[in-house]
Amino acid sequence: MKVIVVGAGVGGTSAGIALQRLGHDVVIYDQMRENRPVGAALSLWSNGVKVLNWLGLGAEVAALGGDMADMVYLDGRTGETLCDFSLAPVTTQTGQKPYPVARADLQALLMERFGLDGIHLGKKLVGIAHDGTTVTATFADGTTDSADMLIGADGARSIVRDYVQPEGAPPIEREYSGYTNVNGLVPVSASIGRPTAWTTYVADGKRAAVMPIAGDRFYFWFDIPQPSGLPYDPAAGVAPLREAFGDWAPGVQELLAAIDPATSLNRVEIWDITPFDTWTKGRVAILGDAAHNTSPDIGQGACSALEDAFALGIAFATNTLGVADTLRRYAAMRVERAGELVRRARKRAWETHAFDPAVTDAWYESLRAADGTGIIRGIVGNIEDSPVNLGGGLLAG
Repeated sequence: MKVIVVGAGVGGTSAGIALQRLGHDVVIYDQMRENRPVGAALSLWSNGVKVLNWLGLGAEVAALGGDMADMVYLDGRTGETLCDFSLAPVTTQTGQKPYPVARADLQALLMERFGLDGIHLGKKLVGIAHDGTTVTATFADGTTDSADMLIGADGARSIVRDYVQPEGAPPIEREYSGYTNVNGLVPVSASIGRPTAWTTYVADGKRAAVMPIAGDRFYFWFDIPQPSGLPYDPAAGVAPLREAFGDWAPGVQELLAAIDPATSLNRVEIWDITPFDTWTKGRVAILGDAAHNTSPDIGQGACSALEDAFALGIAFATNTLGVADTLRRYAAMRVERAGELVRRARKRAWETHAFDPAVTDAWYESLRAADGTGIIRGIVGNIEDSPVNLGGGLLAG
């Protein structure tokens, strides 16, 4: 069977590898002209890593991942330690250690494993035609390609998502999550945070955090609650961050000083999409951000896309009633869980970003002297129902 995948991100390439491993002829198209992922890094929690293990990439992903052994919360203004605990229970209960990884490194790995000859960049999808047996994709340069199936992994502004919606359905719109995220990479420094810890400074509904990734680097990010559409000039560099965090703790000042805007500094307004149920139409389906655009507040966006790839692969390995039927079964495996993760991320964003100050103050207070049990429970709770666990649940620590 020939498969067209639109989108060469984490979801599209992992789905392509999964279908290749089943013997299908897969080709990937993407409108980007080179591998320049949005965002510096991402969290691969145990469910996401397990999918990559299943795709045969376990050793390579472990080499890309940072040694994130602990979690630390600090008061953003004073630097006082609120709590400091081991993440080992996540590994023990789920059966896999989580890894933060540089997004570009993971993207390059997935593209190389799929095969660069099968990935065509600079191809913007503008139309889809479906005659019941063949799907034809039309691109902005006038070229077309036809296949037995098309998978839309074309991101938050997906064209394929619009195609699969029912006739006359209201348009699916992205919704602003209420804050801007600024992220990048800096060298590891103990004056910012312990080299083996995910360290987060919190105050006033804002966050400044670092995670270790391979190459003695920290992935950093700042969250700033603010309206969407504010003017932004990249030439300003770290000046907006200094304005928002200039009176924060010494570790945050060290982080600000370490940022090289010319090398690694990204600004992203955070938007998501209210969960919806229609992911397929005939021989066309969606996955990743096209299907469940999620805010990063629980670190499950990329992991959820990887779960899509796993479910798609399992569906085509085990069902034999035709492409359209198998795609519906894939969607049935994913719609409810993916939507629930979107809702959990929204709830978490509300708690952490002071949209209700009393709620956020209560969260800050709960962090003081916490032993990590509740936080670990929440992290594991996002993982335990993953399809990659095959219903196996968790093992007690």
